[in-house]
Amino acid sequence: MHDLFVFGLSVFASLFAIINPIANVPIFMGVTSGASEASCRKVAKTAIVTAFFIVLAFVLIGKYIFEFFGITIPAFKITGGLLLFYVGFELLQSKKSTIQSNVSGPGNSGMPEARADFDESVAISPLAIPMLAGPGTIVAAMNYAAAHNYWYILEIVLILAFVLGLTYVALIFSRYIYKFLGKDIILVLSKLMGLIVAILGTNMIIDGIKMVAA
Repeated sequence: MHDLFVFGLSVFASLFAIINPIANVPIFMGVTSGASEASCRKVAKTAIVTAFFIVLAFVLIGKYIFEFFGITIPAFKITGGLLLFYVGFELLQSKKSTIQSNVSGPGNSGMPEARADFDESVAISPLAIPMLAGPGTIVAAMNYAAAHNYWYILEIVLILAFVLGLTYVALIFSRYIYKFLGKDIILVLSKLMGLIVAILGTNMIIDGIKMVAA
């Protein structure tokens, strides 16, 4: 039971830092600018559900993907760790992703600038893929699922659902969160999450090296 609890804390910290609900607030506001409140809720729900099933699929069939391509767990940990470190490093550098640069962000008033056209397909891309179910999220989830029994995998799925649930709340209240916290605090939180992701990536690399040396 203690091992499950410690494992759960590690999974939660990793997924929460990578998905980063608060840092996604301005991105969501950008892609849903000009949309009604009902449309925003629908887009948020579709994005969350889609992201959940995408990551779930990789968690459940990840082992078979390893076997089919002959991928070893140490190799996956090292490669996945490098990828997570890169994601965290970019967050620390405050680099804008292609998602952020292709959408209109909040204006000076803290609210999204009006946009005449609105397409609800943004729920799939860029929101679900790659904002929520990006490479970092998939790699982290698959890494935790590797070499663990079904109880651990069930815990990963439940934690994933919980983190995405928190993200849904953050998205539907995005305008209020942005006005309350402000751009500077959101930027600081994003940097902190980036540091955590980079550390988790380094830890995965160390684990992979240890498995090779063992």
